[in-house]
Amino acid sequence: MADFKLMRELATQGKTKIVLLVMDGLGGLPMTPGGMTELEAAKTPHLDRLASEGTLGLSRPIAAGISPGSGPAHLALFGYDPIQYDIGRGVLEAFGIGVEVGEKDVAARGNFCTVDANGVITDRRAGRLASDKAAAVVEKLKAIKLKGVECEVRHVKEHRFVLVLRGEGLSADVQDTDPQAVGAAPLPARATSSAGGKTAALVNLWIAAAQKILAGEAQANMLTLRGFSGDPNLPKYRDVYKLKAACVAVYPMYKGVAKLVGMEVQKFDGDSPADEFAHLAQIWNEYDFFFIHVKPTDSRGEDGDFDAKAKVVESVDAALPTLLDLKLDVLIVTGDHSTPAKLKSHSWHPVPLLLWAPAMHLPDRCQSFGERECILGGLGQFPATDIMPLALAHAGRLARYGA
Repeated sequence: MADFKLMRELATQGKTKIVLLVMDGLGGLPMTPGGMTELEAAKTPHLDRLASEGTLGLSRPIAAGISPGSGPAHLALFGYDPIQYDIGRGVLEAFGIGVEVGEKDVAARGNFCTVDANGVITDRRAGRLASDKAAAVVEKLKAIKLKGVECEVRHVKEHRFVLVLRGEGLSADVQDTDPQAVGAAPLPARATSSAGGKTAALVNLWIAAAQKILAGEAQANMLTLRGFSGDPNLPKYRDVYKLKAACVAVYPMYKGVAKLVGMEVQKFDGDSPADEFAHLAQIWNEYDFFFIHVKPTDSRGEDGDFDAKAKVVESVDAALPTLLDLKLDVLIVTGDHSTPAKLKSHSWHPVPLLLWAPAMHLPDRCQSFGERECILGGLGQFPATDIMPLALAHAGRLARYGA
């Protein structure tokens, strides 16, 4: 991992610029043995050129064989040990939409889901319910009141929402109610320690009230909660890396994790990679570090849509000239984890990574950006927590250690 004590000692101020471009769930698998992955199948002339000029490798988000969630995977990208900094998705979603989570508060990420007459989940995302419809359902849930605690529920995006409980004696030591599978019923909230007993009981009361309200909904007729958490007070980018950092992202959760590490979350129009890159160009002179997040690669992978995921990669590649015209010093293109369309879920497979830093890197012999080329790349396989030290070094922003 990035040793924060060492980073604080060695990181230096500078004028160089670093861009971390993350295509969520980028890594993939062939649909049939011997076939291509989504990244390999995509037509990416710009990424292939950068690969031929740069250095490739594969990163491990958590550890060998471990399939990560998006929260810990992004923390790893930012240099934070995701095992040490175990942060629930609730606070990430809350921060992403501007909901404050205090020291005594507990936040949870909510998903609307669809259940059958027996209460068994048939769709974990309620058909990816449209945002306007989901927001209307959230408004109904705001009527729920619990004795001795304040309940704030806010819509996030599509089928997602946030629940924040505020009161005395609360704890985030509560298990998820999402069974992470269709064909199973939502789970009751259970405390993982004696401290979480009160909170788990309150959550179950809230769910019971919500279930009555949702009973008449066609798609969002039930919900699940996960990622119970509070504010972790993480070390900040400016302090650790001496970087003024900006986040350009569409989905709230990723804005949340960026905000937790001290990045300034940007507001902009549009939601395509071209829109994100255009906004980055507008703020280019204001920041040292830019985190760009592209979500649909992950969504299409979870949908099992190989071709659509490849098309998302192609849309990123088509927009890349906007970034390259800025004469950036370090560009890292990668994902937070792999989401193969074949598996329709996050997986443990190492994540392709491209490092392009013309003034500093030693190019390898790879000629295109894809998983099998990355296996042969000069960076080899390494922990994702090493990405930030590599970025700083290639930007000339780390002093020598020792005499």
